Amino acid sequence: MTETAIETERLRLRTWDLQDLDAFMLHTNTEPVMRWLGGVRTRDWHEAAFGRIERYQREFGHTFWIVERKADGALLGFCGLKRVNSEGAPNPGDFEVGWRLREDAWGQGYAKEAAIASLDLAFDTFGAPHVVALTVEQNEASQGLMKRLRMTRRKDMDFQSADVPPELNPVIVYAIGASEWPAARAAALA
Repeated sequence: MTETAIETERLRLRTWDLQDLDAFMLHTNTEPVMRWLGGVRTRDWHEAAFGRIERYQREFGHTFWIVERKADGALLGFCGLKRVNSEGAPNPGDFEVGWRLREDAWGQGYAKEAAIASLDLAFDTFGAPHVVALTVEQNEASQGLMKRLRMTRRKDMDFQSADVPPELNPVIVYAIGASEWPAARAAALA
């Protein structure tokens, strides 16, 4: 049974159900979506990721939740919070905001809407001192959202990751502190 973690004007962020895996793979395990994430992945890879997502929810009370459009119940992808656990990361355990949406949901403000709600939760409910976001240099779209959220590039936190192909390394880091979020949130919504 799924539970709603966050609702926004247009979206519902909710826990995963095992049936979500097929729809998630269908819509997000595509070349365009996975381009900067190491390419299209196997079902075994996604099942392992699903296990980690469920574990984050159990252990921390947050995860990368399913993003559903309220108007029609369409599964758009995921967004939410987890803890940094990438091997080589200099900041294990930090709050991390992340998103992955299907291609036909791009450019409509869904990722920004879900990320703002996730950051609100990180700071207001979980008391995060700061939140990071990870991407690769080539993923200009993700970096664009990080900048619109007024996150700051933290070159001092970049790291080499075995989770991405060598040609995409290093993983780059953006961050925002709890004290910065109210003004950043207002600017992102303007």
